[in-house]
Amino acid sequence: MMRRLGAAGATVVLVIVLALLVRGCEKSKREQSLKSYNRSVSQIAQESDTQVSHPLFGALTDASSKSALNVELQIDELSKISRELAQRTKGLSVPGEMTGAQRDLLTAMDLRAEGMGKVAALMSQALGGHSSVASTEIAGEMELFLASDVLYSQRVAPLIQETLASNSIQGISTSSTRFLPNVGWLTPSTVLARITGQASSSSSTGLAPGTHGSSLIGVSVGANTLEPEPTLNHIGGGSSPTFTVTIEDTGSNPEGNVKVEVTVTASGKQIKKQGVIAQTEPGTKSDVEVQVPNVPSGAAKIEVVVEAVPGETNLENNKNSYLAIIGE
Repeated sequence: MMRRLGAAGATVVLVIVLALLVRGCEKSKREQSLKSYNRSVSQIAQESDTQVSHPLFGALTDASSKSALNVELQIDELSKISRELAQRTKGLSVPGEMTGAQRDLLTAMDLRAEGMGKVAALMSQALGGHSSVASTEIAGEMELFLASDVLYSQRVAPLIQETLASNSIQGISTSSTRFLPNVGWLTPSTVLARITGQASSSSSTGLAPGTHGSSLIGVSVGANTLEPEPTLNHIGGGSSPTFTVTIEDTGSNPEGNVKVEVTVTASGKQIKKQGVIAQTEPGTKSDVEVQVPNVPSGAAKIEVVVEAVPGETNLENNKNSYLAIIGE
């Protein structure tokens, strides 16, 4: 009887030990899962800042002084990275206790990817003579970045930390992230100033009261006046045509340093050149000659843009495009 009681007692002890071991293994596995999720989230947050946000706002700042094509390509690539980070977020291994944090994290990363796509789509407009209108739209898209920052800081990180604490996991932080560097990017006039360096409204220092604006009147090469697309124009005289661009000051104020950009796209090659009119007078027309060198012969598309002057709000007549056969 004593041997039987001893054996039974040993069996009970063994069962208890095994139960404790299983429970300990399950707890350890759960803790490792929670820690792993926290590391993955922190890494995505850091990459979103360093690989997308920092280079984005570096590219936007004083973008008008850089190659427009390079800026557009860079921001397109950053938009792609942002989409990839959103996809990585969807693929995370998520412990059941982190479901709420994961849901909010997905929303935050999707907001960033959406905002990046919209900003990238606006860059050709922002750097192509419609900077005032584009700056207003870009400022609106910046709200998506602000929303993602608030969602992460007020929901994602706190929920992760609460879950870690409830599982007695201490001393592990969740990386912070701040995609929008400052709230100035929410204001259209600030966006305009940071991208182009020019003011967007009459409230800016030194801007004369009254209306401001320019209108594209016509474009010619020699005696040949170009007709807007879909008309097909013929341009002879070699591979470096000189475009005479006529504009009119449609505001009530004289304007200085009015910039005109001519872009010729032919045979997969894009060539941009700029001309400047030192001063225009209200109600009068002015010409500027812009020579575009080394244009491939054959079919071409010509885009002419009169850059918005400070205080200009109506940009409907600042741009036109033309189709042409060059040098044939």
